[in-house]
Amino acid sequence: MTTAAEIMHRGAECVGENETLRDAAHKMRDLGVGALPVCGQDDRLHGIITDRDIVIKCLAEDKDPAQCRAGEIAGGTPFCVDAGVDVDEVLKRMMRHRVKRMPVIEEHRLVGMISEADLARNLPEDKLARLVESIKSGSADRVT
Repeated sequence: MTTAAEIMHRGAECVGENETLRDAAHKMRDLGVGALPVCGQDDRLHGIITDRDIVIKCLAEDKDPAQCRAGEIAGGTPFCVDAGVDVDEVLKRMMRHRVKRMPVIEEHRLVGMISEADLARNLPEDKLARLVESIKSGSADRVT
């Protein structure tokens, strides 16, 4: 059994929920990523924001990224997996929620991230193709 911890990117960095979207964008640029987990003062995962979220929920709404806070656009319950979860379960959850990235937690703390690229290195092509199709089409097919 391959676990989430074995395929994840370790050391995922959070943006604080009270940091600005400008700060988040700079961090994304510096890290070369398109998404960041949002963590609270309690160092726990509170959401995730993407570069697209910044464009759609801030810039396109004529808001100032130096004033908008990461926690404002990372609403809702974040989807995540426990580090010990089997990679097939990770795939199922990503398909169910139609997400390209999945935060990995251990003892309620962020320990890494799993992306489509991580799955591509660790899954057969047919399973990965189903994930891509479910995200693209908006349908969450079952993984078998």
